[in-house]
Amino acid sequence: MVINGDDFGYSHDVNLAIISAHQSGILTSASLMVTGEAFNEAVELARENPKLGVGLHLVVGKGRSALPVSQVPHLVDSSGQFPSAPLVVGLRYQFNRAARRELRLEIEAQLQRFKETGLTLSHVDGHLHNHVHPYVLQCLVALSRNYGIHFIRLPYEELTLDWSTGSRPGPSQVILWSVFRLLRIYGVRLLSAHRIGYADRVYGLLHSGRITEAYLQKLIPLITADRVELYAHPSLGGNDNTTQTSNNHEQSEFHSLTSSRVSHLIAMSGFQRVTFTEL
Repeated sequence: MVINGDDFGYSHDVNLAIISAHQSGILTSASLMVTGEAFNEAVELARENPKLGVGLHLVVGKGRSALPVSQVPHLVDSSGQFPSAPLVVGLRYQFNRAARRELRLEIEAQLQRFKETGLTLSHVDGHLHNHVHPYVLQCLVALSRNYGIHFIRLPYEELTLDWSTGSRPGPSQVILWSVFRLLRIYGVRLLSAHRIGYADRVYGLLHSGRITEAYLQKLIPLITADRVELYAHPSLGGNDNTTQTSNNHEQSEFHSLTSSRVSHLIAMSGFQRVTFTEL
């Protein structure tokens, strides 16, 4: 089981939460936002914690580009920000040829920025999972040899398992699950053809922002897959420019990642905590 913290480099509070959850909790891995405001701090912390696996958290929606606006005018606004709405992002990358040309350049720029840190790239995933858009995934596969991409996240968790934990997925969650199930089918074929790894199950999509201790205590004993990723968005809260509710959720996820009860349950369920490189 890989336990991953997303948004590494987003802010000081996120960085501290990820490192604390690695040093004193169950976190084995983190995904680095190379365009995040606390990117440099995250790189230094990663160097100080060599047992933490670090991958790229690709940002091609709801975030800042690595390239200047002049090079990607069809991707970002005048301040260098990608659109926030996933539907807008998805349609643009599917049908706008100019945007697709610029997208390949932006993806490579973020991979190059990661490479320049000197850190070993353990995996690639994406902010809001925009990396599983078929064209984005094709770009990553095309660049995989040059940048050493050996593992990519393909979100997939059983909808029935969500019911078993006591949750009742609403219509929007069922639609979300269905969309990512189709994207997973495409991704498995593409990655398998190029011998790029992916986990059997990835938990976190249906409970994004709600990976609490109580949820993990229900979920972990029900997992039957052999190679599993569990991801969360921990933060110590405070100055992340988010709502108080979001901060409470992120702090709750941090506490679940530092829970001795959760750590014991993972071991009792027969899982070994590893990085993507070890997986």
